[in-house]
Amino acid sequence: MSKAMRTDPQSPAPHVADSHDLIRVHGARENNLKDVSIEIPKRRLTVFTGVSGSGKSSLVFNTIAAESQRMINETYSTFVQGFMPTLARPEVDVLDGLTTAIIVDQQRMGADPRSTVGTATDANAMLRILFSRLGRPRIGSPNAFSFNVPSVRASGAITVERGAKKTEVQTYTRTGGMCTRCEGRGAVSDIDLTQLYDDSKSLAEGAFTIPGWKSDSFFTVRVYAESGLLDPDKPIRDFTKKEMQDFLYREPTKVKVEGVNLTFEGLIPKIQKSFLSKDREAMQPHIREFVDRAVTFTTCPECDGTRLSEAARSSRIDGVSIADACAMQISDLAEWIRGLDEPSVAPLLAALLRTLESFVEIGLGYLSLERPAGTLSGGEAQRVKMIRHLGSSLTDTTYVFDEPTIGLHPHDIQRMNDLLRRLRDKGNTVLVVEHKPEVIAIADHVVDLGPGAGTAGGTVCFEGTVEGLRASGTVTGRHLDDRAALKESVRKPTGRLEIRGASANNLRDVDVDIPLGVLAVVTGVAGSGKSSLVHGSIPAGAGVVSIDQGAIRGSRRSNPATYTGLLDPIRKAFAKANGVKPALFSANSEGACPACNGAGVIFTDLAMMAGVSTVCEECDGKRFQASVLEHRLGGRDISEVLAMPVAEAGEFFGAGEARTPAAHAILGRLADVGLGYLSLGQPLTTLSGGERQRLKLATRMADKGGVYVLDEPTTGLHLADVEQLLGLLDRLVDSGKSVIVIEHHQAVMAHADWIIDLGPGAGHDGGRIVFEGTPADLVAARSTLTGEHLAAYVRAF
Repeated sequence: MSKAMRTDPQSPAPHVADSHDLIRVHGARENNLKDVSIEIPKRRLTVFTGVSGSGKSSLVFNTIAAESQRMINETYSTFVQGFMPTLARPEVDVLDGLTTAIIVDQQRMGADPRSTVGTATDANAMLRILFSRLGRPRIGSPNAFSFNVPSVRASGAITVERGAKKTEVQTYTRTGGMCTRCEGRGAVSDIDLTQLYDDSKSLAEGAFTIPGWKSDSFFTVRVYAESGLLDPDKPIRDFTKKEMQDFLYREPTKVKVEGVNLTFEGLIPKIQKSFLSKDREAMQPHIREFVDRAVTFTTCPECDGTRLSEAARSSRIDGVSIADACAMQISDLAEWIRGLDEPSVAPLLAALLRTLESFVEIGLGYLSLERPAGTLSGGEAQRVKMIRHLGSSLTDTTYVFDEPTIGLHPHDIQRMNDLLRRLRDKGNTVLVVEHKPEVIAIADHVVDLGPGAGTAGGTVCFEGTVEGLRASGTVTGRHLDDRAALKESVRKPTGRLEIRGASANNLRDVDVDIPLGVLAVVTGVAGSGKSSLVHGSIPAGAGVVSIDQGAIRGSRRSNPATYTGLLDPIRKAFAKANGVKPALFSANSEGACPACNGAGVIFTDLAMMAGVSTVCEECDGKRFQASVLEHRLGGRDISEVLAMPVAEAGEFFGAGEARTPAAHAILGRLADVGLGYLSLGQPLTTLSGGERQRLKLATRMADKGGVYVLDEPTTGLHLADVEQLLGLLDRLVDSGKSVIVIEHHQAVMAHADWIIDLGPGAGHDGGRIVFEGTPADLVAARSTLTGEHLAAYVRAF
């Protein structure tokens, strides 16, 4: 290999192109940003800090990353843009020096039952090719190993127009790997018919017990009673075999009911289409309860949950089928791939091995490729998305991360820091929104936003180095070296929650007693079995209120008032004070402005171009009819109340003419979790991840139950807010509740009364209890990874 020699001894003068080494933002006003202007160095690691709700995401994601994506989209033809999401230009005066942005956020991966870790990362695609080349017996193309591809057989006559027309008989076959019984889902649903109808009644007597199926409903109940296919006056238990077959399983059939053409369909397929095809979390609570009661999901008996056909499972490489490979822990699968020596597929083996090693390197070696993507936590999903970028040859790219250490044990954070530095050292700009001091410490440049949250934030409080941040006197600077101390005395348990023989996922027949009446923390490295123990093994009926990391679903019409149920007592209070109907005080009901339908803004769709939203001129953005705004409570109209921050609303509904105890109680819970700055009518779509987690916590605090289970409640919390969270946990325990927390944050561990540590590693290296006792005992023993890191945190040297 020849290499050109430089003969010019003179250093060239700086090129004008090399002067573009800053991303310049001037006049950013997205959400709560107040005309922010900053300069971010390129090819450096910049960490954005500040309390939750201070404007970090608005600046990084909604301004810098959003504009980069919008400008890239504009390079495509208008035809292609028609198929892409339309993005409006952010509210900013100048954005200069942008590069291509790759966003790695906390959005959960799709909960589609067909999506797995393997399909989401292309590892499955490479495995399918591998088995189609090397598997014995050979059963077909890569499609024959895909659980998303059904087998198809067809034959018929076709006319070939080539010279004289000629009719030929053709046969088409495609071998897919989908299990025919479960259709590639790995589970089959069994519907409890007793939850659908009362068989002692006839259809005319209202036999259906399905939510929303009213006896006079034209498209549901009456189509069964008046179809002519069933006797509406005969009790269902007296149906003949044919009538029962038609009632439960009949294919869609056109019928005429009172002169209207309708479709009659068997009850089972109708329930499957109307209820089981929807995401469970998106259902209304009463519908979700019905589905949980009426439907049970069991492992498919035909494929044993592998999703694959018998033929796909029969083809093997060295005695291993593709189902076996997908069920392996990824670190073990990488070892198996490393042992294959087949020159004919050497490039494929190398690419697959690189992908699997990236899983291990990023701390996800404990997963398996068959793991459903919807079951991954926010932190795991974010790291799975990172995998495709680790080996990328791209440089001068902007990588944007949203709290990449979520779900990581302190032991794993160092590994994540190394990955962030590696991306930077390849010549990329790395922007990280983060609260953890371990990540802030490695920053080349820090931007601290605040000083408060919501309307009290949105300004840049500090720009510079980490040492400069420490000396700056900002909220983040003051709390950067905060350390929670171990308790001098711990509470005594009032009882025990017994778990015996827990074997969910990687748990190894675990027996443990979780103390009640205290603050118990379950910890351990990512993948050690914490969630399996707490969420999967606590016995039913234990009075548990579980608050997980599931996403809050809501449109731009949803807000804290509607989500928490706060709007109901407020509407009733307005209605009672003014002698009118409560429905008038809902922007989604009778009181909505007719021009904007209660949205406050009017959206104009411009096809492939970004849509335009303008404030409604009729209601001036207040969302209500003018006549509704004439009704007042305590001197305020409903739009003014919804514009109040939680703290102000708490005072408003706590005393005087507007005193409403039910509303005041909900507002108190919102203030307790640190959301006193939120406006009651602020759209849920504008809340940060940490704000949504705490909003869910405030809502569930009203549930009746003696045991609260919290899954990483410090997610999205600033260092200054952790102390307030600890105070909330103490108040819950002191009020007689038992609190069990799954957590990695050392401040919560130090504040616990009892710690249960799982490990020692992840996946099949975990699943065991490695420590039970008080935090002081854990620090003194230093027998586990958690003990070592907690000792360093409390400076117990």
